[in-house]
Amino acid sequence: MLRYTLMRLGVFAGCLVVVWGLVYSGLAPRGLGDSNGLWIILLALLISAPISLVVLRKERDRASERIVQRVNRAKADLEANRNQEDAADETARTQGQAQGQAS
Repeated sequence: MLRYTLMRLGVFAGCLVVVWGLVYSGLAPRGLGDSNGLWIILLALLISAPISLVVLRKERDRASERIVQRVNRAKADLEANRNQEDAADETARTQGQAQGQAS
């Protein structure tokens, strides 16, 4: 997941540099007044999103598979703990009933 995030940030940074160059060379429109920096960031975000969607598809799928594996492992651990608790509870009840009948 960290790798995907870093790759996504890299795509954004590349788009940011390109958009900045286009705006300051006059090939792309400038923002109004003092909003030029925000305009550059928003334009870079708008351009980097579809690029990341296409270019990083395989890495996103790998990250998703890892997350699914972790979730499944956590579910299995919770189920195992639940079964241990049920077994301990059943043992305690059985012992309590046996002591009650012996009295």
